[in-house]
Amino acid sequence: MERTRIAKVDEVKLVRRGEQVEGTLHLTPHHLIFSHTPSPAVDDVPSNTPEKSSQRKPRELWITYPIIQICTLRPSPPASHLPSSIRLRCRDFTFVCFCFADEKKARDVYDSIKAWTCKLGRIEKLYAFSYEPPRPEKEVNGWDVYDARKEWRRLGISEKGTDKGWRISNINADYDFSPTYPAFLPVPSTISDNTLKFAGRYRSKVRLPVLAYLHPINNCSITRSSQPLVGVRGNRSIQDEKLLLAIFSTSRSRTGSSEPSSTPPTSHSPRSSEGDVPSFSPEPSDLDTEALEDEAISRITTEDQNEKPHVYGAQQHNLIVDARPTVNAYAMQAVGLGSENMDHYRFATKVYLGIDNIHVMRDSLNKVTDALKESDLTPLAPNRDILAKSGWLKHIGGVLDGAGLIARQVGLQHSHVLIHCSDGWDRTSQLSALAQICLDPYYRTLEGFIVLVEKDWLSFGHMFAHRSGFLSSEKWFVIENERIGGEGNRPGFGNNSGAGNAIENALLSAKGFFNKDNKSRESIADSDGELQSFEADLSNAKKTSAPSKGGGTEKHITKVKETSPVFHQFLDATYQLLYQHPTRFEFNERFLRRLLYHLYSCQYGTFLYNNEKERVEAKVRDRTRSVWDYFLSRKEQFLNDKYDDTIDDNVRGQERLLFPKQGEVRWWNELFGRTDAEMNGRPPRHRQRSPAVGDNGPFTVLTGVETADNAVGTGAPGKAISSGAAATMSSLAAGISGLGMGIGKRENGRNSSSNLKAEMEVEMQ
Repeated sequence: MERTRIAKVDEVKLVRRGEQVEGTLHLTPHHLIFSHTPSPAVDDVPSNTPEKSSQRKPRELWITYPIIQICTLRPSPPASHLPSSIRLRCRDFTFVCFCFADEKKARDVYDSIKAWTCKLGRIEKLYAFSYEPPRPEKEVNGWDVYDARKEWRRLGISEKGTDKGWRISNINADYDFSPTYPAFLPVPSTISDNTLKFAGRYRSKVRLPVLAYLHPINNCSITRSSQPLVGVRGNRSIQDEKLLLAIFSTSRSRTGSSEPSSTPPTSHSPRSSEGDVPSFSPEPSDLDTEALEDEAISRITTEDQNEKPHVYGAQQHNLIVDARPTVNAYAMQAVGLGSENMDHYRFATKVYLGIDNIHVMRDSLNKVTDALKESDLTPLAPNRDILAKSGWLKHIGGVLDGAGLIARQVGLQHSHVLIHCSDGWDRTSQLSALAQICLDPYYRTLEGFIVLVEKDWLSFGHMFAHRSGFLSSEKWFVIENERIGGEGNRPGFGNNSGAGNAIENALLSAKGFFNKDNKSRESIADSDGELQSFEADLSNAKKTSAPSKGGGTEKHITKVKETSPVFHQFLDATYQLLYQHPTRFEFNERFLRRLLYHLYSCQYGTFLYNNEKERVEAKVRDRTRSVWDYFLSRKEQFLNDKYDDTIDDNVRGQERLLFPKQGEVRWWNELFGRTDAEMNGRPPRHRQRSPAVGDNGPFTVLTGVETADNAVGTGAPGKAISSGAAATMSSLAAGISGLGMGIGKRENGRNSSSNLKAEMEVEMQ
């Protein structure tokens, strides 16, 4: 309790959604608890019952410290006749304001919250390491839901059997080979561990291509990796090329077709000139996005294969998917990284998806929060213009579009896909997991979704601690008129502006403003402490020194600029699929919302570290409870009553595959604690468009297609784009014809060094 300057404050007024109630504020080592006794006007007990007010049970609002995103103290001198206030903006989009008659008590509460939130110094001091579960949770063990060997066996892969062309490698059993990868790595059975050792040196963080998913019917795969170490010298790795060739050949032994040749064609012609770029006959407006994307990939790939005999399986469009904007991928070459030189991967086609990096996503969610930031003081609807300008739905639509493209290639085109971004743990995890949800009904069940999160997010090393900033930052604590720092784009409530203060002054001093008869679901009277979770767009914990085995005693800090709502976006995208296909998911919307909340509650140990190795060394299985305990012990609360598990490809709505519906991305209004009308308007569905496409053209995340001999879009290295191709590709991605940037394996077509440096710095942060 040494961090608590004050443990209890009476006569505190809480303001939330334009409602004001008075109660007692308690500060414990892990929670801020506001308790009040409801008045008869908002009590659930009918007025004609004999119960007395003294028998009414107090209601409580629990706020866990790590979920606090911004804390602003506004002291008021006695002469102002206004209360001092503490405003909390939480990561689950809970907005509350506590008003104190005594300024000193307000400061003591502020200092105590700050100490318990961002001065712990170590992950091991979070709530998960002292949490005692209730009896229902003690009867389940969420740690046992995911077993890597069991999941690979479900997909037809075992350590002994190699009939599907894959084996389980133990090269990383002690995590020395690749510290951020799982212990067991599924790789082609024709590739030795010695080859893996050399191939790993060519990939950032030794995150070489390994299996994430194997389609049970066509034996095609989704693999994932990090970016290659190409650099400005155009480095290559024969072992990496051999590994990827083997991956793309695993399904051919079962179809009887010949393997794709790694030997370049006899004609080593340079990439086609602008006149050779394939033209697309249909007008973009006459096709949907999926048709445009598939045709772009098919036409360029077919041109490379037009001299080969057309046998079954030879028309596979095996893809390397670089999730980054092409300019970002090009910029990384200046620091020894980059994207594949397709001259050395002639058996594949590469596409760029143009999904922005963590900084863009963080800023986008910040703007969403700004549209809602007055939710404590006023019941008014959020500013729809600010919501639209945030670009959040555009980013969600882009991720879904990319996942749909991958799912179509695997499920419909019977092709293999390798996914990577920079380090392969942010955008790669999003795309891989969402594509698997589209492909496999198992991952649409409650158990399957848990397995998917464990496999593609936790085991494959998404940096939850790094991206979520569980230990918070002093930059997120602000004293108005005594500004002590913080990011310029993360000010306190109201931006400390005169207009913001005027609104707060008016609302806090208007005694008759607050409606104590408010019976809405958002009412504090109806808040049972369930803080609908949201994903922290700003928070991130990183060790100041290299991690030591056994947890160590080094202090952890949060690097604000490296926090990002990556997992939040994945859950939001899953919500979109659930909303679009309401009978195909066993779990409901509340499951996703509560999962996001418990990401930040730090009540369970599941998400507290960055990778499998760190969790093993911290012994989280023995020292904490799994977040799945919470859901499995309350399973009935999270089941979808519309769920239909029938799989019949001959019946519409019961197919094995499902795909995102273009133009139907919408606000997840339940997450924001708002009504559908407030967030989505009428009609509720928000038409998603790329700003550069216009109203008559479909939006797509695809920004470039590249093979050894052809390139269209911003992926075209060092050559111009014909006007016809550029017009078509403008329907495929925003601003392609304007960029015309190379990927760097040719030296001509250089760009501004200042712009290149800026893009490189943004991508590396």
